[in-house]
Amino acid sequence: MKRTAKIAIAAGVTLIILATVGLLVLGSLAPKPANPSAGGFLGVAEVGETASYQPVEDFAAAVGRQPDIVLYYSGWKEAFQQRLAAEAHAHGATPFVQIDPEHTSLAVIAAGHDDGYLISYARQVKAYGHSVIIGFAAEMNGYWDPWGYGHTSPAVFVAAWRHLVTVFRRQGANNVIWLWTVDITEPGTGPVQDWWPGNSYVTWVGIDGYYYRRDYTFGDAFLPTIAEVRIFTQRPILLSETAIGQVAGQAAKIPDLFAGVRANHLLGLVWFDQTQSGGIYHQDWRLEDNPAGLAAFRQELKTYRQPGKSLSPRAGS
Repeated sequence: MKRTAKIAIAAGVTLIILATVGLLVLGSLAPKPANPSAGGFLGVAEVGETASYQPVEDFAAAVGRQPDIVLYYSGWKEAFQQRLAAEAHAHGATPFVQIDPEHTSLAVIAAGHDDGYLISYARQVKAYGHSVIIGFAAEMNGYWDPWGYGHTSPAVFVAAWRHLVTVFRRQGANNVIWLWTVDITEPGTGPVQDWWPGNSYVTWVGIDGYYYRRDYTFGDAFLPTIAEVRIFTQRPILLSETAIGQVAGQAAKIPDLFAGVRANHLLGLVWFDQTQSGGIYHQDWRLEDNPAGLAAFRQELKTYRQPGKSLSPRAGS
């Protein structure tokens, strides 16, 4: 969502069919919580957070709760944001970085040609000494990034992912929660299972998805993808980037989002608290810009169970 505009949503009948199939499959495969103490997480992504932690503090004040996860995006060859990580830890949160392999290729990474960078990054993460959530080449089942569907083969993606994890482990960076992140299943996206690197290389599954339209529900947005994921893994699932736009009816849909997280035993959600423009796929997602939406969010947090312990690479595994 932070990158280019995504594929248009197909006709309503297609969504209904997809959601119905997802519900049927999910009904038979829905897991019990992998770790009851690992649910209830609240995360946020804010503009300018790598320069100052103030936007995150402002979000916390607005919603009435400190986030457990702070998401930021990193380009390839960028260093680990140690200052942000330290401030997040001081506020009881875990840093979450989505690393985009821009200006390189997954084949180059898989072949080890960028190992100098990976070794340096792994050592920085290890030196930090606390849990870090790392995603890599997110939304690869979509077509909009060069590492994704139609541009890079799933086999090359899997090789690059496994190589990345292996390099970190060899450096002793065992404080990483590896988050394998897909976009919600839509017409034009690839089968998520094709990109799966295996349970040995993944701690959690991340799903990115937004409420774009007024008729959208949790079932439309997430259930088909959850059902697909549950065919091949029982790893805990985090809504790793989500929000509800003004067009979709933010205040009215927030209870539906939280209800879906609870009903499907998900780890939690990371709210993309940023203002975008440019059509239905880039709306104003910020809670602070919509008093009714903010009030609904605060109300949901009153009964949204906070985690029983800090995040760790073994939480929910």
